[in-house]
Amino acid sequence: MLERLKRGSEFLYRSRHKLAATGIGILLCVVGYYAVFAANGLVDYQQKRRESQELDRQIKVLKQQNGGMEQEIKALKNDPKTIEKEARERLKYARPGEVVYTISPPAVAQPPEKK
Repeated sequence: MLERLKRGSEFLYRSRHKLAATGIGILLCVVGYYAVFAANGLVDYQQKRRESQELDRQIKVLKQQNGGMEQEIKALKNDPKTIEKEARERLKYARPGEVVYTISPPAVAQPPEKK
C-alpha cells in the first residue's frame, strides 16, 4: 500500500508539473499574441512610427516653406526692387513712357447645351 501511495504521489507530481508547464506555455502564447497584434502592439507601433516619420518630414518641408515666405515678406516690406516687380506683375503698372502689352488666354469653346 505504501508503494501504491508513492506511485500515486509521483504520478500526481508529474501531472502537476506537465499541467503547469502547459499552462505557462499557453499563457506566454496569449501574452505574445497581444504584444504583437493588440491595440498598442508591435504592428500598431510600427504603423505609428511610419506616420511619425512622415509627419516629421512634412514639418521639415513646411518649415522650409515658412522660411522662404518670411524672406519674401521682408523683401516686400523693405526692398524697392521687389516691390516694383510685384507692382508690375500683379497690378500691370508701368513707368512713364513704357507700354504694357497683355495677351489674353484663348477662349474655350463651350459645348452645346442639350435640350
